[in-house]
Amino acid sequence: MEEINLNDKIERTVKVLREADAVIVGAGAGLSTSAGFSYSGKRFHENFHDFEMKYGFKDMYSGGFYPYDTPEETWAYWSRYVYINRYTDAPKPAYKRLFGIIKDKNYFVLTTNVDHCFQKNGFDKERLFYTQGDYGLFQCSKPCHKKTYDNEEIIKEMYARQKDMKIPSELIPVCPVCGRPMSMNLRSDDTFVEDEGWRKASQRYEAFIKKHAKGKVVFLELGVGGNTPVIIKYPFWRMTYANENATYVCVNYGEAACPEQIADRSICLNSDIGEILSLVENKIKKSI
Repeated sequence: MEEINLNDKIERTVKVLREADAVIVGAGAGLSTSAGFSYSGKRFHENFHDFEMKYGFKDMYSGGFYPYDTPEETWAYWSRYVYINRYTDAPKPAYKRLFGIIKDKNYFVLTTNVDHCFQKNGFDKERLFYTQGDYGLFQCSKPCHKKTYDNEEIIKEMYARQKDMKIPSELIPVCPVCGRPMSMNLRSDDTFVEDEGWRKASQRYEAFIKKHAKGKVVFLELGVGGNTPVIIKYPFWRMTYANENATYVCVNYGEAACPEQIADRSICLNSDIGEILSLVENKIKKSI
């Protein structure tokens, strides 16, 4: 019975996607986890066993907040963290499958992910809004100005040259304007820099939402948990409720749900995102 129900939901998902005037994707950490970017377990141990042994934390997030004694050690951790999560490719094809499903649709992506997986898999950067920053950017830690800086070259050098959990002191990044330490462009407190690129992406997203406010829209929510529901989940619920032509599709392993008020226009799939995207992709291919 459960398999029949899943097949029915896949059929409905393919149907609403096919008929949609616009698809608005809301992507959270669960999508990257499904793509193989796990921040704990085997992947954490393989890349941070030395930090794990010394400090005892068991996941990458915890290590990112640890108060290391020196900037050399701080940046040894962060360069390794950024390198594997920003400058290597996800091992599983969840993003590639999503792109295959929506590439010919009128789409826009709103995401709290900061790992750049969308652009690495072909998504148009003009149709992306990274609300929480980007592992690939530095900013002034104060910040003294509203600008961000590409960090690929220096991160890769830090990664290559670190030894005994420290980077060479000359690689410690400092603000070119005020000389203070640089930090990651990640929204963790009120110092987060919303640079020109961020503001333009926000404006494009708002314009897209306004343009399709009453159209046949699919709000496709993938892997959005309860940490920051005000960015994607709650707005998607409200916009679905306000637009009788909209459909809310939520894929989240063990956490897919919707309010009663939009249940008749919702499809909730409590399954692995990559598996669901594979089923949807295959169903679309068979129907062509």
